[in-house]
Amino acid sequence: MKAVILAGGKGTRISEESHLRPKPMIEIGGMPLLWHIMKGYSYHGINEFIICCGYKGYIIKEYFANYLLHMSDVTIDLVSSTLQTHRNMAEPWSVTLVDTGMEVGTGGRLKRIAQYLDGPFCMTYGDGVSDVDIKKLVEFHQTSKNLATVTGIPPAAKFGVMSTQGNLVINFEEKPENDPSGWINGGFFVLEPEIIEYIDTDETFFEREPLKRLASEKKLGMFKHPGFWMCMDTLRDRNSLEKMWSDESAPWKIW
Repeated sequence: MKAVILAGGKGTRISEESHLRPKPMIEIGGMPLLWHIMKGYSYHGINEFIICCGYKGYIIKEYFANYLLHMSDVTIDLVSSTLQTHRNMAEPWSVTLVDTGMEVGTGGRLKRIAQYLDGPFCMTYGDGVSDVDIKKLVEFHQTSKNLATVTGIPPAAKFGVMSTQGNLVINFEEKPENDPSGWINGGFFVLEPEIIEYIDTDETFFEREPLKRLASEKKLGMFKHPGFWMCMDTLRDRNSLEKMWSDESAPWKIW
């Protein structure tokens, strides 16, 4: 199974860092947040990734183009212009980097990578880390036979709230003004390729009409995750994650 990671946004709420690089490339413990997300998937056996690039996407492409070099000892013969790697410590990843545009919604980005999808796939955002059990999430999705499964986490008012009936989402409301009870969208989806048909244009945000329609049709399941989850929206969030990492108390470090 492949994991799609949305990494194309501008990250305006953390502009202190994002004016230099995409938000998923902001470092925690010396490694990009994107790397941390991928390590979590890899721990659960998912090593094929599709990265939806946009804002400063060339930085993400350059990072992975040089990743093997950075993660290995090398011998460079300047006379013959050859490079030999030793003690390769790179992860066994296959990474497809797709330029999905600058002003494109999250749904539009998924629509643009449809040609790279060959079956059910995982999907998440490039700015959140969690200790969610991806294997159990995938198993839940396969058993439920829904078109989409979203990971639900305990509520916070600034995120999309989901009303549920058992393990089904029956209503999806993005960022309500009040703080109702319920579960919020924590990302970490498992999706069937058919969900692309629910996305109309580049401007479509997956969290709006597509998820609302899936919920109304009772085709959107929810995997409840009461454990750790954190989104890096602000510099304060970044500093909190950095402190957890430096204190060796990072809950998302499951590898």
